[in-house]
Amino acid sequence: MRVTLDTEVSSLMSNKRRASALKSLGVVTVRDALEYFPFRVTPAVRVGSIADIRVGEKVAFPAIVQRFAVYPMSRGGSRALVTVADSGLPGVRRGGTATLVFFSYKRHYIDWLHGRLQEGALIVVSGDASEYNGAVQFTHPQVMVVEHHDSSALIPDIPVSPSSRSSASAPHADAPSVEAALARVSRPQPVYHASSRISSQHIHDAILAILQMLDMQGAQDGAVHDATASVAAQSATQSASARDAAESIAPPEPTIVDPARIAAQIPDIVPDDLRQERGLMHRAEAFCAIHNPSTPEEFAQGIATLRYEEAFVSQTAMLRERADSHTHRAYPCAAPEVEGGAALAEGGAGASALAEPSAPAKLPTPSAPAGLLHAYIGSLPFELTQGQKDVIAQITDDMSHDWPMQRLVQGEVGSGKTVVAIAAMLRAVECGHQAVLIAPTQVLAEQHYESIRRQVGGLPEAERLPIMLLTGGLKLAQRRKVLATAASGESCIVVATHAAFSKSFQAPNLALVVIDEQHRFGVDQRQALFEGDGPVPHMLVMTATPIPRTAAMTWFGNLDISWLAELPGGRKPITSVVVNEADSSTMGQMFVHIRKRLDQGERAYVVCARIDEDDADSFDEGYDAAPVAPEADLDGDGVPDDAQPAPPLHSVEQMSQRLAALPQFRGVAFATLTGRDDDETKHDVMERFSSGQVQVLVATTVIEVGVDVPQATNIVIFDAEHYGLSQLHQLRGRVGRGGMKSWAFFVTRAAEGSLGAERLEVIRSSTDGAEIARADLELRGAGDVLGDVQSGKRSSLKLLRVVADADVIEQARDDAQAVIEKDPTLRGNVQLAGAVLDFMRSTEADAA
Repeated sequence: MRVTLDTEVSSLMSNKRRASALKSLGVVTVRDALEYFPFRVTPAVRVGSIADIRVGEKVAFPAIVQRFAVYPMSRGGSRALVTVADSGLPGVRRGGTATLVFFSYKRHYIDWLHGRLQEGALIVVSGDASEYNGAVQFTHPQVMVVEHHDSSALIPDIPVSPSSRSSASAPHADAPSVEAALARVSRPQPVYHASSRISSQHIHDAILAILQMLDMQGAQDGAVHDATASVAAQSATQSASARDAAESIAPPEPTIVDPARIAAQIPDIVPDDLRQERGLMHRAEAFCAIHNPSTPEEFAQGIATLRYEEAFVSQTAMLRERADSHTHRAYPCAAPEVEGGAALAEGGAGASALAEPSAPAKLPTPSAPAGLLHAYIGSLPFELTQGQKDVIAQITDDMSHDWPMQRLVQGEVGSGKTVVAIAAMLRAVECGHQAVLIAPTQVLAEQHYESIRRQVGGLPEAERLPIMLLTGGLKLAQRRKVLATAASGESCIVVATHAAFSKSFQAPNLALVVIDEQHRFGVDQRQALFEGDGPVPHMLVMTATPIPRTAAMTWFGNLDISWLAELPGGRKPITSVVVNEADSSTMGQMFVHIRKRLDQGERAYVVCARIDEDDADSFDEGYDAAPVAPEADLDGDGVPDDAQPAPPLHSVEQMSQRLAALPQFRGVAFATLTGRDDDETKHDVMERFSSGQVQVLVATTVIEVGVDVPQATNIVIFDAEHYGLSQLHQLRGRVGRGGMKSWAFFVTRAAEGSLGAERLEVIRSSTDGAEIARADLELRGAGDVLGDVQSGKRSSLKLLRVVADADVIEQARDDAQAVIEKDPTLRGNVQLAGAVLDFMRSTEADAA
């Protein structure tokens, strides 16, 4: 059977249970196995003899089993004590004895050990040396049984029972010789993410077996690759170094897999000249260095090679997609020539210093409200920030071309992204076209709709401009009217939720799509807006989730990126306070403070992760839990969080009743808002909260994005340690929007010094979204920060770290740009073209 990267692992393994366990980890094909990377590698183990072992060190040594004894334990189970000695073995000048200890509650495990470790068996042991009753001891060490044919010749000085002396092969041999076994256990060992069904060691065994199959096949084919000529010299140097460090027991370790022989089956992706320029390994060499390293340094070099490859492929894919977008046709939306067009530079507080693109003007159709963008900016009662002016100029310039704009606007909380989005939509409609703004929630869609209608609807130039709302909760007659207007091609603005992705929504004159919070929409949804034979709409993506530059470059590298970092004038900094829930005094002071602010006519949010008290899994759709490693201890009680029953998180139902019963809130009107509420209820609750009929809104994270109530000055977030930092930053941004002093309280049960407390210190001490996002990415991983819908809990990136590898990403992008300039279609780089295609497919599959 010929083995290729697409061969299924199950067809190569006789152990079907192990193949099934690998499949549960996502390892289905040979390619999956090679790309199932270890997360670390152990140091090389010193090879020695028992007599020179130092307590506390990890060491490997050969020995003969002298005695195997089993003792019952007082609380059940058994303890196996195996006495071993190395006197008389070749290369051992001064022999000694040691004890191997194994504990188990399973009798069949002890029996299995006894069957392997019979008296007289030749073994190689690797483990951490300890001392017990003055003797050297190893607890649950790694043991390899060596196949040998004449134990009496090997152990003349070791007393063992005659029955144990045998000329037959060991029945459970793991290695053909001492040298092979020592080479195996003393090498640095890759450590893989394992499961209850399969251990890291068994994962390593399976991957090594696959590499050896590829090696044997390459030997048969006579495949040799020039790129791996350096491997032999490097291996010889490392082997010599290992021999110098060890007591001369083992000869040079054998080569298990020759990268030169598997290079044909694992072709390189990075072009040869670029690989050599960057000092990278061949791809086959890198796989061997990662899964079968001679030294930790070789492992690190293999990881660095494939990390660069991943960056290079992802950046090439993004640049190709960006270049492809210029082959599509779009509606050019250049500045219309209108009487009084200079108003942009002269009229209104926000009109100055906004440059218009120099593209040829296009006269609007008779129905288009000409000069609307100028009129809107001139009517604003505040001065635009320089960032807003620059971004609007970039957008209007992009939209003047006849190929589709693809731009991401990333704005700090409260930086004025909505004004930028409205300006872009007005440019589209004043040129006689249609614009759609799509929001992730109905609450946010309604707020956008009211904001646009309030700011634009009163302008004389917009008297005949339809501004419409399209949500799933609309009555049938209203929905039909909106759909009919859009289908007619009439110049209009539509604010919609996911309803815009339905096939019933047709807008033949659509020139611009604005997507708010892109990471909440899947690739297939977004793509639905760009299907058809007509022009492709310009796309403007807005996000308030702060994304570091390298992350944005990796996930949104096909987009032009603009940043709005400057906050509008009049904003006061928000005071952030971390409150331990067990501190009743501070909790009481917090509630008294909030009551004083309510008495001043202000409002307060209270945020809980769960909806119902009785339903432990009643998390709202927007809850962004902060996933942590299995060993993590968020609350700091000394027990890993996955090993203890976690106390239930606070719920909206419970907290609204609890707070309403407190004397501090006597006479205060409460309301609740969750994702389960119907559209009419959500609208009614927000109306009453905005008007002041409700003073405290107890809600889930449905308020996270876009909810804008200027009188809201306090927000309390319970169980704060369980949220992602970026989401806490977003929630904090719901207050302080009216120019009044505001507070954010992060209530936690995490102990001082715990991981949860450390994370909250980041949010307490910083209001810089980029800094918070970097910390969030480092703690959680990019896929989780950018959203499960966008990139999947398992990111399509396996090795690349978008924060730590900033320099790698920057370099890879420059290299990818140079390659594309020379070979735009990648016809001369077939392997790279295939890898780019695979990357785009995997990214879309994750996002679907």
